[in-house]
Parts: sequence; C-alpha cells; structure tokens
Amino acid sequence: MAQIEALLLANPQGLTQAELARRLGVNRSTIHRNLQSMTAPVYEEGGRLFIDREASLVNVRFSLHEAVSVHLAARLLANCSDRQNPHAASALRKLGLSLRTLAPTIAKFVQASANEMDNPSGRRADPRYLQVMEKLTLAWAERRRVHIWYENREQIKQYDFAPYYLEPYATGQTTYVIGTIAPQNLRRTFKVERIQRIELLRQEYQILEDLDPETLFMDAWGIWTSERQPVKVVLKFGPRVASRVRETRWHRSEQVTVLPDGSLLWSAWVAEPREMMNWIRGWGAQVEVLEPEEVRSEIAQEARDMARLYEGDGKPSGEG
Repeated sequence: MAQIEALLLANPQGLTQAELARRLGVNRSTIHRNLQSMTAPVYEEGGRLFIDREASLVNVRFSLHEAVSVHLAARLLANCSDRQNPHAASALRKLGLSLRTLAPTIAKFVQASANEMDNPSGRRADPRYLQVMEKLTLAWAERRRVHIWYENREQIKQYDFAPYYLEPYATGQTTYVIGTIAPQNLRRTFKVERIQRIELLRQEYQILEDLDPETLFMDAWGIWTSERQPVKVVLKFGPRVASRVRETRWHRSEQVTVLPDGSLLWSAWVAEPREMMNWIRGWGAQVEVLEPEEVRSEIAQEARDMARLYEGDGKPSGEG
C-alpha cells in the first residue's frame, strides 16, 4: 500500500490498476484488494487512479530545533501577510500538539502563533486570495497549468500560466508567484493578491532546469528580477548608523568599508535599484547615495520636496 501511494504521488497523470500491478510485479487482484484497505485519499477517474494531493497527509518527524525553526519560519510568513491563513495556522497547531510532551512551554507559544494567524481581529479574511493560493499550490504540486484573470492598472488580462515558485515578500505584505506564460514561454512574476480568478487546467508542464530560486533571485534586492545586467549601488552611511548597517547582511553581493571618520561605504550589485528606494529612504539623512546617478537624483529631489514641505512657521500646510 505504501508503494501504491508512492507511485501515485510520483505520477500526477494517474495510473491504471494494470500499470500499478505491472510496476509492482503483482496481480491486478492484489492491487484491487489493497486499494480497498488504503487510508490514503485515492480516487478513480476515467479508469485511472489518482491521489488527492489536497487531502493527502505528509509524514514528517522534527527534532526540537527543527520544530522551532519551522515555527520561526511561520512567524516570518505571518509578518509578510495581512490576510488570514488557515492552512499555516493548522500546520502550527499540529506542530504545537506534537511538542506538548517534549517542550510544553514552546508548544504553548506555537499554539498562540497559530491563533494569531487566523484571528479575524488581527488579519482580514480574503476567500478569493485563499482560493487562488490553494489552486496555485495544487497546480505547482501536479505541474499543471492554470488560467488566470490578472488585474494590472485597472485592466484584467488573461494568461495560461505555469507556476514555478511562490515567494512571500515582506514589503507590501504580499506573495508573488513566478512562472511562464503560454504559448510564448516567457517568464512572468504575478502578485497573488491581484489574481481575480483562477482555473486549473489539464495541460501539464515541465519546470525549466535553469530556473531555480537561488539563481533567479541572486541579484534581486527582494523580488524584482531583470534581464539586464545588475547595477552597482554605492551608499555612504553616517557614523550614527554604521554599526547597525554592519550587523545585517543586506545583499549577497554587498561589500562594506569602514572609513576613518566612522562612516561606512556600502556597495552591491542589484538587479533593480528602484526596489531599494524605501529601504534607502528609511535611513533618512544618515545615508547618501553615491551611485547610480538616477537613484541619487531621485532621492535628492525628494529631499528638496520634503524641505519645502516642512519649512516655514512649522504649521501644517493649509493652516493660516
């Protein structure tokens, strides 16, 4: 029965009883008899057997440190989304239950995290978003294309899309799906929250071997990628924040140099510098953009606009 389940999971297109019998070297009657006793969610359609991947349970055993790492990952996910996620909450509740004997104190906090993730007072319910995520996950698992209705700049466009990867993004508390559109086989990144409707298709696809997450986001600041060569960004941080900047590795290509006056010279090769703008703005007057020139000019113009906004008698604009 374990072998039947493994074969059906490895063949999302389904298998007939005869194919299962041939692969396992047994009679069809043996397959038929075992299917009657299986607890795995097996169903038949068109003479072929399938595993219901949405109902199938994954067996996994964690050490204490692995369990805490999963909890921390779920906490990061919670901080990247303002929507309820009952699936993540359910996973954490199961994790908390499994830790009750091994580490009851930690189990209590894991359960509290689960309650936070589906608490309607802290996160908003979004049935459409949840349905889109579920179908994208199923399509990704079964390597099946989806047809999506995507809203961009108040226009709805339709695509046949092959999902390759899902990526949470803390900035904007959102999730992106990366894949290719048919028939051009062009790579696209879609914001999940903007998908208005989704339908699962029968058409299967193969994930391109050269499209792995590590390579895809190697030069990205966060989620934005580019077909162009990465751009060198050079920043100078003041002494007040230099130690804080050095505490974190912000980009895999970054290089830092401490200057004699205590300030810090920071540089990295970034796919799309515009994605860094909010991070740069967050350091205020403690950072100076040296390169590229277009980013320096934009920040300088914003500084002039802010100076005009706050100059005068200190009263909000519009007051006499």
